[in-house]
Amino acid sequence: SAVNGAVGVIVDKTSFYGESGGQIYDVGTIVSESGATIKVENVQIYGQYVLHLGTVVEGTLKKDDAVKCCVDYVRRAPIASNHTITHVLNHALMHVLVLGGSKDAGTQAVDQKGSLVDETKLRFDFSWGGSLTTDQLAAVERRVSAVINDAIPIDAFVASLEGAKKISSLRAVFGETYPDPVRVVAISPTPVSEMLKTPEDPKWLEYSVEFCGGTHLSNTKEAKAFVLLQEEGIAKGIRRITAITMDDATAAIATGAEFESRVTAAGEMEGAALEDEIKKLSVELNALSISAILKIRIRETLGSYGKKVVAWKKEKAAAKTAEITAQVIAAAEISKNDKVVLRVDVGADNKAAKAIQQAVGKKIKD
Repeated sequence: SAVNGAVGVIVDKTSFYGESGGQIYDVGTIVSESGATIKVENVQIYGQYVLHLGTVVEGTLKKDDAVKCCVDYVRRAPIASNHTITHVLNHALMHVLVLGGSKDAGTQAVDQKGSLVDETKLRFDFSWGGSLTTDQLAAVERRVSAVINDAIPIDAFVASLEGAKKISSLRAVFGETYPDPVRVVAISPTPVSEMLKTPEDPKWLEYSVEFCGGTHLSNTKEAKAFVLLQEEGIAKGIRRITAITMDDATAAIATGAEFESRVTAAGEMEGAALEDEIKKLSVELNALSISAILKIRIRETLGSYGKKVVAWKKEKAAAKTAEITAQVIAAAEISKNDKVVLRVDVGADNKAAKAIQQAVGKKIKD
């Protein structure tokens, strides 16, 4: 009851997803016919049981009560999007790094080493011997985005393990034990049932096929957009990509475009104003959640602006040196003594001071 508070509930069948396969659990409510309401805050799988963990917020729940499971589908939507696009990402990595002619393709394989899917992001760990180049990252991001824009249907089908393993494009997790029969998820205009008729056909290599019990979209267009936020190494031979989809990705794309326009505008600045703007933009860039590829390119642009500032500083220093040199020489030429005392400001620039000294020494021998 509400007096007891925390509770774990097991039902004979449920629409709640228990945390597994890298996907986070569902939340929502369970409501009994007698009026009891349980706020479900976590769902875990123990053996063959799905345990709904939460708090009784109203009424009293009793054993054998008939209940209604109410999943928070608003929360689940981005989770399903991130899970589906994790499959697309896995497939895209294989195409770009292995089938795309990478110099390491003959000696390496792209195998899944872990994943995390929740309502805010997707995180995918995979085997690869080094960091991906900017061009490779861009190719992966473009390929995933193209799959979303192509509005490809997602099909889930329960098939025999032996038959499903024969599908040419199957991406299974190495060392994982799968049930028989197994649930097959294909992101393809051709349903799994048709693939199973000619499983070894190489045309299936164009589509993502995986064993998966998670929640997914019905069509890739529901993901709206994809942004690859980060690619990093987490262990020897293991890389990690973090990305976002749906409204978060759309917002990141808009933010990136707006920031890029500011960077372009900064290119019209010069001197101290440009130097200050580079510092400001660099700090802001580090905190932005935008495409990793765009971040790399913006940093390159800011780097070119930095070279422009360095050139301006050198030009300014040379002009200042020439001005002070002229002042010293002029003072020496009108002096009636063999010594000249003149106060000039070169700041802490020892090179400028030495250059002035050398220039004056060449001009005035005595």
